Amino acid sequence: MSRSTEAITAIKQEMSDRLCIMGHHYQHDDVVRHCDVTGDSLELARRIEGIDAEHIVFCGVYFMGESAALLAKPGQSVHLPAWDANCMMSLMTPAGLARTVLLQLQATGRRVVPLAYVNTTLALKAVVGEFGGAVCTSANARTMLAWALEKAGPDGAVLFLPDKHLGRNTGLQLGLGPGDWHVLRLSGKKGLADSERLPGSAATGRRLLLWPGCCAIHGRLRPESVQAARAAHPGCRVLAHPECRPELIGLCDGAGSTSYLIKEAEKAAGEGGTLIIGTETNLVHRLRDRFAGRCRIEPLAPAICPDMAKVTEENLLACLQGVVAGTAPVMTLQDEQLAPARASLTRMLQVCAAQR
Repeated sequence: MSRSTEAITAIKQEMSDRLCIMGHHYQHDDVVRHCDVTGDSLELARRIEGIDAEHIVFCGVYFMGESAALLAKPGQSVHLPAWDANCMMSLMTPAGLARTVLLQLQATGRRVVPLAYVNTTLALKAVVGEFGGAVCTSANARTMLAWALEKAGPDGAVLFLPDKHLGRNTGLQLGLGPGDWHVLRLSGKKGLADSERLPGSAATGRRLLLWPGCCAIHGRLRPESVQAARAAHPGCRVLAHPECRPELIGLCDGAGSTSYLIKEAEKAAGEGGTLIIGTETNLVHRLRDRFAGRCRIEPLAPAICPDMAKVTEENLLACLQGVVAGTAPVMTLQDEQLAPARASLTRMLQVCAAQR
C-alpha cells in the first residue's frame, strides 16, 4: 500500500460520514479504489440527492463538478482534485454562441427545443434551460430525444448539442434517417453561416439539427478497428459507446452508455468468449481485470481521456488534506445561471424518473 493510499484511507476514516468521494468510471483504478460512489454521468447525478456529507470530492472533469454543485444541498461543498481537468467536447459549444444560434433558428418561425448532452458547461445548461430544453446522458439520450421531439411538435425541431455523433446515433434508434437531420454550419461568433439562414436551406424542415461537435476520444475510433478486431478474434462481440461515429456503430453488435457496457461485460463473464469494447481505455482495462479468467475483454483501440487522467491519487490526497485543513477551493456557481441550469437538469431527472 502506497503512502498516498494510506493517507487517503486515514482521512476517510477521520472524516467518516462528513465526506463523500464520487468518481466517474473513466478514472484510473488508483482513484476509483477510494471512491464511495462511482458511476456514469446519469448515475452520479441521480446519487447527489441522497448524499448528506458536508464535503463532496468529485473525481472527474470540471462540468461534472458543476453539476454536482448545482444539485447539492445547501451547506454542502463540492471540491475537485484537478481543477484543470476539463472536457474538450464541453468547450465546443460556447453558451453565447448557442444562444445566438437558437435565436436565429427560432426567428424562422419554427419551435426549436434544445437538448444538450450533459458534457457541457453550466453556462450552456442555463441557456438550454432558459429556452425550455433539457440535458441528457448517453444512458437516457433516446428517452430525452423522444421527449424533445414531442415537445417541438411535428413542425418543430430539436437542436442537439454538442455531440453530432450521439445525436445521429440516437436519432437512428428512434427511426430517423439522414433526411431527418442536418449538421449545422457555423460562422464564428455570427452564429449560423449565411447559407443556413436562407429560405430553403439544408436545415429547413429537418427535425433534428446537430451542433458540429464531438468527443475527441471516441471520435477518433474508426470502423476499420472493428473489422480488425473481428479478424483478430473470430466470434468476438464488439460493443461501443454511442459517442463513436455512426459508421463504426453500424458495424458493432451493440452500443450504449458506460453502464450498458459494464452490464454487457458482466453477461460476458457468465457466458465466456471475447468482448471488444470501444470506449475510454481505463474502464475497459478495469473490466478486463475484473473478469479475468471468465471471459476475455479487450479495448477496440487505445482511447485515453487526457483530462480524466489529470485526477491522480496524489492530487486527490492533496484535495482531501485541504478539506481537512479548511483550505480546499470550493466549486462556486454564478447566481444568474442557477435556476435555468437546474431546470435543464431536473427536467431530465423528472422525465427519466417517469419512465422507470
